[in-house]
Amino acid sequence: MIAAALQPRVPDGAGTRSGEGAHSILGHLSTAGVDVTHGPILYLEGVTVSFDGFKALNNLSLAVDDGELRCIIGPNGAGKTTMMDCITGKTRPDAGTVFFGSTIDLVRMTESEIANIGIGRKFQRPTVFETLSVFENMELALKTRKGPLASVRAKLNSEQLDRIEQTLVQVNLRDAVWRLAGILSHGQKQWLEIGMLLVQEPRLILLDEPVAGMTDAETDRTADLCLSLEGSHSLVVVEHDMEFVSKIARKVTVLHEGSVLAEGSMDRVRNDPQVIEVYLGR
Repeated sequence: MIAAALQPRVPDGAGTRSGEGAHSILGHLSTAGVDVTHGPILYLEGVTVSFDGFKALNNLSLAVDDGELRCIIGPNGAGKTTMMDCITGKTRPDAGTVFFGSTIDLVRMTESEIANIGIGRKFQRPTVFETLSVFENMELALKTRKGPLASVRAKLNSEQLDRIEQTLVQVNLRDAVWRLAGILSHGQKQWLEIGMLLVQEPRLILLDEPVAGMTDAETDRTADLCLSLEGSHSLVVVEHDMEFVSKIARKVTVLHEGSVLAEGSMDRVRNDPQVIEVYLGR
């Protein structure tokens, strides 16, 4: 077990004091869970975002079910990144609503609050701590769920170490646990960042071009990883690699000029005349 093997490497300190300093609304939401009894886990309706007169999103409406793996495709400038910015609180829409479950209004929350209620986002470029080991990166990700004092003084317990081990196995990095993140391959860095999200146990994961720059073998492993997460997590995957999308897609949404152009199975989308004209046919 990695718990026994890794425990001596973890600095000594006081025991975990989970929840210390947490905002009261976050504590309530985290323990109460996300209500999906009356609708999808993610719901955008009539979302519009303008930048200097340009509508990055134009009355966008989209729903993602709990446990669903949804792929989002579309040409550059279609609004994919702005959509994720609205979900994670980085951008406030000019109009429309964004809900996590049936009761949590994301428009009213900050980025940090949104991250703490179970929404994780991975950007296109991996953002790992390159001078730290794979394990230390995972440890830091785990500690983001505690208050700052607890993060400094905490000693990981066996449950947390087991969670790290299981996640490292899941993202193909168990054998690289003490390797510096900076010497990992590009694909391994991508997996590490996904692992850093998974160890926080998010309900919804947003992945922005997860296979960009990967080898064919790494792309295949990432496809397997995404499929393994379906059901236990809800995934929204933005990607330009159509071969990769074809491997994982259950339902595909095509964005164009800030709105939904088409939606359905990969075969249906691939054969849609409008999609061929504005995206796939290019």
